[in-house]
Amino acid sequence: MALRNIVVEGDEILRKKCREITDVNDRIRQTLDDMVETMHEAMGVGLAAPQVGIMRRMFVAEPEPGGTIYYFINPEITMREGSVEGEEGCLSVPGFAGLVDRPQKITIKGLDRNGEPQEFTFEDFEARVMCHEYDHLDGILYKDRAKEMYDLSEQYEEE
Repeated sequence: MALRNIVVEGDEILRKKCREITDVNDRIRQTLDDMVETMHEAMGVGLAAPQVGIMRRMFVAEPEPGGTIYYFINPEITMREGSVEGEEGCLSVPGFAGLVDRPQKITIKGLDRNGEPQEFTFEDFEARVMCHEYDHLDGILYKDRAKEMYDLSEQYEEE
């Protein structure tokens, strides 16, 4: 495994729509493993391929530290239900957080790291994480959906 560089806002790759993966092979699995290692190192809960400079439809997520790691290849959100406002941040938008409306519950399907079909239903924070990472695959940053943005450095100055 290897750490990857995280692409930050301003790099045009974050605004492009990713291409589908046609062959789940060892190279894809290695990239997913690298993404998990990079996510852990950066103390994130999710990481999408474009955030490490790869224009493919895949992401990893671990909503609970030390919990289940989810691997999604060519994901598709098939159901959205409810609406919940919550705070989000992003490894590609360091130093900021924002208030974003997301579905309270989603169903998402796609391929796992071995190319096998999978489908999960997530609620609350887990649904938020999956929607956030899914958006990256279409070139959407959470700040595009945010009602309000906060500069975290200002909060630290006040303390």
